[in-house]
Amino acid sequence: MFAISCSKPDPAKYQSVSEQVMVIIPRGATYYQALDSLEAHGLITSRDWFSLYARLRGLPSNLKSGVYAFPRDAGWSEVVSTLKTGRGLEVRFTVTEGMMGFEVAERARSWLGVPRDSFKVAMRDTSLERELGIKPSPAGVDGYMYPTTYVVPMRMRARDLVKVMTHEFISRWQPEWDARLGELHMTRHEIVTLASIIEAEVRYRPDRPYVSAVYHNRLKRGMALQADPTIIYAYGRRLHRVWERQLQIKSPYNTYLNPGLPPGPITQPSDSSIIAALYPAPIGYLYFVAQPDGKHIFSASYADHLAAIRRVRNRR
Repeated sequence: MFAISCSKPDPAKYQSVSEQVMVIIPRGATYYQALDSLEAHGLITSRDWFSLYARLRGLPSNLKSGVYAFPRDAGWSEVVSTLKTGRGLEVRFTVTEGMMGFEVAERARSWLGVPRDSFKVAMRDTSLERELGIKPSPAGVDGYMYPTTYVVPMRMRARDLVKVMTHEFISRWQPEWDARLGELHMTRHEIVTLASIIEAEVRYRPDRPYVSAVYHNRLKRGMALQADPTIIYAYGRRLHRVWERQLQIKSPYNTYLNPGLPPGPITQPSDSSIIAALYPAPIGYLYFVAQPDGKHIFSASYADHLAAIRRVRNRR
C-alpha cells in the first residue's frame, strides 16, 4: 500500500506530477460519479464505450477512492487498472529529527490531509504500543515515529501512517543496542526517552555524548534533569524561550519539578542521539550551558557552572 524511501527521491518523478491530470475520487463515490470526474478532466471522451469496457474489466465493484495523477494520454487500460488497484498519487512525507508529536500531526494534516485529531488518536493505538513494548499513555507512540522521508499515498489513513513510521523505527533498532541496555540496566523506552531529550537539547552534534553523560550522571545521583525541552513539551507548543515562571508548570514531563526521566519521549530522536544515550562519554560532568553558537560548556561543579553561565552572558 505504501513504500518507504530513505534515499533522495527522484525530483523528476514529482516535477512530472504537475504536468499530469489530477483526479480525486472521494471516499464513498459511486461508479457514475467517478465517470463524471474522468469525463470532466478529459480522460475519457466516449463515456458509453469506456463504461462498457470498464464494466467488462470489473471496475464498478472494485473502484478505489483516492487522489490520482494520470498522464494526459492515458489509455483506458491504465485508467481502469489504476482505479481498481488504488495506486493513487504518492507524495513525500518527511519527519525531521527532533520533531515533537504535535508537530508531526500538524505536518500530516498540511502535507497529506490527515485530520489532526485522527492522527493523535492513531498515536495512542494500543496495538502499536504493544508492538513497541511500551505501556499505554496519553503520548502514545510519540518518539517512535522514525525521522526520515517516506513516500506515501495522499490522504492515507492516520493509523496506516503512524504504523508505517513505528514499524520503520522497529526495523532500524540494532540488535547490539539490546545488549547495551542490559549493561546500563535501562529499558529501551528509557533510552529512547533520554535520546529524545538529547535530540532537542543539542545543536552541535559532537556534544551529544557529553550531554548524555551529564544526564546519566544526574540520574545516578537522583538529581533532576532540568531539561528545558521537557518544559516545551509540557506546554504542547514551541516556546521561543523558557522563562523561570514557566518552570513551575504541573506536568509529569517537567524535569525541574520531577526527578528522573519523564514518562516518555518528547521528540523523534535520530540514530546518533540514541547512540549517544546508549554510550555516554566517560566523564563526570553534571552541568552544561549552551553558547550562542550552539556549543556547550560542561562543568563538574556548580561553582564552575555559574562561572560558565556568566561567561556566556557576557558574550551575548
